[in-house]
This record gives sequence, structure tokens and C-alpha cells, in this order.
Amino acid sequence: MKTTFFNNIDGTQRKWWIIDAENKVLGRLASAIAKILMGKHKKEYTPSEDMGDYVIVINAEKVILTGKKWEKKIYRWHSGYIGGLKEYKAIDLYKKDPRKLIYLAVKGMLPKNRTRKRRLARLRIFVGPEHIHHAQNPQKLEIKEDYKI
Repeated sequence: MKTTFFNNIDGTQRKWWIIDAENKVLGRLASAIAKILMGKHKKEYTPSEDMGDYVIVINAEKVILTGKKWEKKIYRWHSGYIGGLKEYKAIDLYKKDPRKLIYLAVKGMLPKNRTRKRRLARLRIFVGPEHIHHAQNPQKLEIKEDYKI
């Protein structure tokens, strides 16, 4: 009889990674972050288990959008009330809070299931080169030109 192996995630250690967003394309950066948050970079990856690591993003204000996306990309959400549709262009959202661009891009690349909220809680985004998580000894992660980890 064959048995299915389920990884016990209670004993696994979560690493802390630090990524510099300076001169990185938003979508490619977000897909690399989503892979780490899901745990796809680990050999014991299981889709149904939440085994991802923590990610710290610094220099969020220096992220790049290609083409004319600063003016043409629109973020929409609805408050639930009549006439409650909110629309922001990418440049307006960037001026209001540059961290929100990265957050929404990563949120859109994570699976839409119960683990999404827990995975996003492990994402820390900072404007500027400084962060407050020095005690966790994060490892620097360089994203290569082809944007693979």
C-alpha cells in the first residue's frame, strides 16, 4: 500500500530574507516575493501547507513600472456602499504610499485561498534603506537579471 507524505511544518524554521527593490520591475519583483512567501523555493514544498519564509523589502520608493503604466494602470476597489467605487492611478497610489504598490502586486500573485492572509502577514515593506528587523539576521537575496531566485 502506498502512503502519502505530509510535511510537518510545526518543526520547520522560517528564514528571514531581505530584498532591495531599487531599480527592480514591480511585477517581476512581486513574483519573486510571492514564491518565497509560499515556500516554493524549498525542496519540501507542499501546496496545501503554509511553509514560506519572511520577506523584508527595502527601498520601496525606488521600484520601476515599465511602459506607460504609471498613468494607465488603475487600481480599483469598492467600499460596498452605493457610489463607493474608488479608483487610483498607479502614480497617485505611489505618491500616497509607495509600499501599497508592492503590497497589492504581491497580493495579486498569491493564491486566493485561506493561506493568503497569513502569507501576506510575513511581508514587511519599508520606504528607504533602513528596517527594524535586524535582530532576525535576514539574509540578503539578490534577484538575478532573469528574475529567478
